[in-house]
Amino acid sequence: MWSHPDFDNHEKVHFFTDAATGLRAIIAVHSTFRGPSSGGVRFWHYAREEDALTDALRLSRGMSYKNAMAGLPVGGGKGVILSDGQPKTRAQLLAFGDAIETLAGAYVTAEDVGMSDGDMETIAERTRHVSGLPVAGGQAGGSPGPLTAIGVHLGVRAAVARGLGRDDLSGVHVAIQGLGAVGGGLARKLAADGARLTLADVNVERAKALAAELGAEAVSADAIMTVEADVFSPNALGAILDARSIPLLRAGIVAGGANNQLATAADAQLLHARGILYAPDYVINAGGIINVATEYFQLGDGDAVMARIEQIPERLRAIWDQSATTGRPAADVADEMARGLIGRG
Repeated sequence: MWSHPDFDNHEKVHFFTDAATGLRAIIAVHSTFRGPSSGGVRFWHYAREEDALTDALRLSRGMSYKNAMAGLPVGGGKGVILSDGQPKTRAQLLAFGDAIETLAGAYVTAEDVGMSDGDMETIAERTRHVSGLPVAGGQAGGSPGPLTAIGVHLGVRAAVARGLGRDDLSGVHVAIQGLGAVGGGLARKLAADGARLTLADVNVERAKALAAELGAEAVSADAIMTVEADVFSPNALGAILDARSIPLLRAGIVAGGANNQLATAADAQLLHARGILYAPDYVINAGGIINVATEYFQLGDGDAVMARIEQIPERLRAIWDQSATTGRPAADVADEMARGLIGRG
């Protein structure tokens, strides 16, 4: 564990097995320096068991950085439930709630990939340490996707202003990878801005349907990263920017909501060397965690959520300013800022 390349002095890493339900899960607590570790749980089928551990380690560290950069009084953690190629069951979700409860509040979960509002309500039957539960009225609580999309949209606008000197998006070409709650919501907002869109999703029919709705172009998931565009916006799974893919990019800006977009820390320099303006993922995609943390920790109402989300462009500009001044990649600058905020500067 300690020699794992993505182990970053995590405070706790828990492996849970429940033979009766078939639950196999990992909860990684990266930091509680600012408060209880907070981060979603994802349900996913991993080709290798070690990939689940890598995901939990990387995502929990990213949550520490995201929460700190968003100014939230929480630490970073992440849960992973291994699907083993089978659909999740109510019994497994209840067992996962029991697992969270054993941590006595050190980890607060929320909705992530492969999970639904209903799943979170089931988990909450066994533990109160669940954020983002559906609520009546207001914007705090519920699925993080729509609020994440709002923040990413603001971040894309800020990146276009910085990289292209444009205050509007009319005619700006954005290639969007992934059309779920975040990518789909972003596409609709950019279309309303008058942007030209090229869309892709592993669900080909979803891409075609949204393209028809918005007057956009749909391409295959394999082709989206090499589309010539002003902005490439990754909104699917992570680790897509690496030594193989970065040289093939034909966009001057990378700004999207996917977590852990850089496959390795060294890939930040590859982007920087190409002169590509990069919006660090855990800064631009913080809208969802701002929403659920505001609800769970009673930090304010829907107006307070929006006020925090609207600070995302300001944080990005501060990162880009320091990157320009020091000549360092934006991702490295953001990491340094975040580490200072969690006591690891």
